[in-house]
Amino acid sequence: MEYDPYSPTIQRDPFPTYRWLRDERPVYYNDRLKFWALSRFDDVLAALVDWRTYSSAQGVTIERFDKPLPMMIQSDPPYHRGLRSLVSAAFTPRRIRELTDWIRSTTQQYLDPLIGSGGFDIVKEYSFLLPNELFCELFGVPTQDRVRVKELFHAGFFRDGPELPQSARSALREVQAYFRDLIKERRRKPDDGFLTQLISSQFTEEDGRLRDLTDDELLGFCWLLVSAGGDTSAKNIPNTLLLLAEHPDQRKELIDDPSLVPNAVEEALRHSGPAHYQGRWTTRPVELHGTTIPEGERVVLITAAANRDERQFDNPDQFDIHRKIQRHVAFGFGIHLCIGAHLARMQAKIGIEEFLARFPDYTFDESGLERAPSGNIVGWAKVPVFI
Repeated sequence: MEYDPYSPTIQRDPFPTYRWLRDERPVYYNDRLKFWALSRFDDVLAALVDWRTYSSAQGVTIERFDKPLPMMIQSDPPYHRGLRSLVSAAFTPRRIRELTDWIRSTTQQYLDPLIGSGGFDIVKEYSFLLPNELFCELFGVPTQDRVRVKELFHAGFFRDGPELPQSARSALREVQAYFRDLIKERRRKPDDGFLTQLISSQFTEEDGRLRDLTDDELLGFCWLLVSAGGDTSAKNIPNTLLLLAEHPDQRKELIDDPSLVPNAVEEALRHSGPAHYQGRWTTRPVELHGTTIPEGERVVLITAAANRDERQFDNPDQFDIHRKIQRHVAFGFGIHLCIGAHLARMQAKIGIEEFLARFPDYTFDESGLERAPSGNIVGWAKVPVFI
C-alpha cells in the first residue's frame, strides 16, 4: 500500500490507509515522492514539540515553491519567535471576542438571502466567503478588490501533485503583486488595520537590535494567514455539516441545545479536520520503531491519522459530539500551534450555529459533491445542499 497525499483514493477516503500506516508502517517511507511519514499520535505529538530535531525551516508541505516567502510557519527559533510575537497581538482571545459580532453579522448576511432558495452550494455561497472576507477585513483590502482577491486565493490553493500547477503559480504571482502594492499603499497611508499594525511594528533580532519588517516578511504574513486560516476554515464548515447530516440525532441535539456546538466543533476537528499533515525536515538521525530516519530528510507528520489513533482515542472512527477530548493535534502542537486557532474555532462555532438555526433539515446532493485537489488540506470544492 502506498501513501500519496495527492492520490484520488487518498483524497476520497484516507483513513483506511492511515490505519494501515499506524498498524503496519508507523515509520513509513515513500521512495517515489521521497518523504517519510509518522502517523501514531504519540510519535506525531513528540515530533511537533521537538522543533530542534524536526525543523520547519524548509517548508511544511511536500510540494516545492520557486522562492518561499519568509513566514513563521516555515521557520525555527529564534527567527520564528520574533515573528510570532508580532502577530500574537492580533489573535489574542480578547481580540477574537471583539471580532465575534462582526463574524456573526457577516455570517447572517451570507445566509439570510439563501432562506427559501431551495438549495445552494455551501462552499461557493458560504464557507469560502466567510473566512476570506474576514481576512480582507483584517488586512484592509478595499471593498472593490475583494472579489478578485478571493478568486486568486481560491486558484492559488489548487494542488494535484508535488509540483505546483501553472494555474496556482499564476494566481500566487498575481495575489503577491497585489499585496505588495497594498503594503506600499499602507506605508503611505496608514489605517487601523492589521497590516498597518505590522508595518509599524519592529522585529527584535537575536542580539537585541530592532528593525522594521521587510516587504517579503509582510507579504509572508498576508499569505500565511489566508492560506492557514482562510483555506482551512473554508473546508472545516462543510466537513462538519456533512458529519452532522450523517448523524441526524446528534444534529438535532445541537439544534435543541446550541451550547453543545463548541464541543461538536472540537470533535469534528479531531474526526475530520481539514489539515491532514505538517511537513518537517530532520536535523539529525532519528530512530523510531526499529527504523532510522536519516538526517536531512523530509518527514510528514500526519495529524489527521494521529487524531484517529485508537491508542489515544476510544472508538476513534466514531463521531461523538459528547466525546471528552483532552487534546488533539488538528491545529498542530508546540511552538507551531496554529496562532489563529481561537479565531478558527469562533468562525466554526458561529458558522454552524447560524446555519442550523436557518436550515435544520438540510440534506446533501451526494452526486454533486466535488473534492478540492490538495495535499495537506483536505476538503470539498462543491457541496450542494437542499434546504
